[in-house]
Amino acid sequence: MNGATGITHLTDRQPKVTPERLVAQLVPPPTFADVAFDTYRPDPGEPSQAAAVKLCQQFCDEAVLRRAGRKKMFGKREVLPGVGVYLDGGFGVGKTHLLASTYYRLSAADTGPAAFATFGELTQLAGVFGFVECIDLLADYVVVCIDEFELDDPGNTTLISRLLSALVERGVSIAATSNTLPEQLGEGRFAAQDFMREIAALSQIFTTVRIEGPDYRHRDLPPAPQLPSDEEVRARAAGVAGATLDDFDALCAHLATMHPSRYQALIEGVSEVFITGVHPLDDQSVALRLVSLTDRLYDAGIPVTASGSKIDTVFSEEMLAGGYRKKYLRATSRLLALTHAGRE
Repeated sequence: MNGATGITHLTDRQPKVTPERLVAQLVPPPTFADVAFDTYRPDPGEPSQAAAVKLCQQFCDEAVLRRAGRKKMFGKREVLPGVGVYLDGGFGVGKTHLLASTYYRLSAADTGPAAFATFGELTQLAGVFGFVECIDLLADYVVVCIDEFELDDPGNTTLISRLLSALVERGVSIAATSNTLPEQLGEGRFAAQDFMREIAALSQIFTTVRIEGPDYRHRDLPPAPQLPSDEEVRARAAGVAGATLDDFDALCAHLATMHPSRYQALIEGVSEVFITGVHPLDDQSVALRLVSLTDRLYDAGIPVTASGSKIDTVFSEEMLAGGYRKKYLRATSRLLALTHAGRE
């Protein structure tokens, strides 16, 4: 226990994730449970956003036609190869909204189930079921939607590229998103080219859609606030049903005891997360685990209240200058949104 009677702690939880649960989790997160193309609100000043909606809708139409279409070859009827769309853009421009809308449109098309997963969840699925078995598992799906396709792990990227190539051959369409820095458009386009090069077998069927715009999570939000004291955080946590309270270092150590695929189960049923003693990190492995937890908290819409250093200083300048820059900036963006939600 961390000092407050009756308050639970994430560090006391040891969630288990079964193969059946991994399959059941192939749906958009709660934050995007009710989205649709019609609920996406393009920024009038960013025509690429309205264009992205149309292109995603066209992708859905083509995916249905190709899944339902058949061609006769050597006396056998074969499924046409799937199609692909890659949503490339900065933080908070609505890529996941469009990806989830794609999922819902195609899951209602009566041409097969749809799957939605983060890149990490998909690699875990392949690890649990095995490469060939995972292909067989997903081959009946009309589309596999992958949020935050990652290029920083060559092994996993190669694994998923081979998996997607096999799925496309069996008629499964692929939709994916990835982040680029909004202030570095050239680097953003280079990231899209990197993606295509890594999955060379799929490059001919992917349509790259660039989405411009500012981070909607930060519109009209003030800068990162000065955080409350440890005592204030503990007092607030005591008054929130279903909340958890943890020391920052203890929580980071606990995250190291489990695979990130279990983080969603770790926060299941939690109403708000309270953390004391937040401070800048100097260990890359610890930082990346915090990124994974932040993504799951954001997906679940769970507010965060923290004490210690300001949220936008957790990832050091040295880290932000390295190869995981995009991940850390995304996590900072999401943490700021969650901590503001916790203060409302």
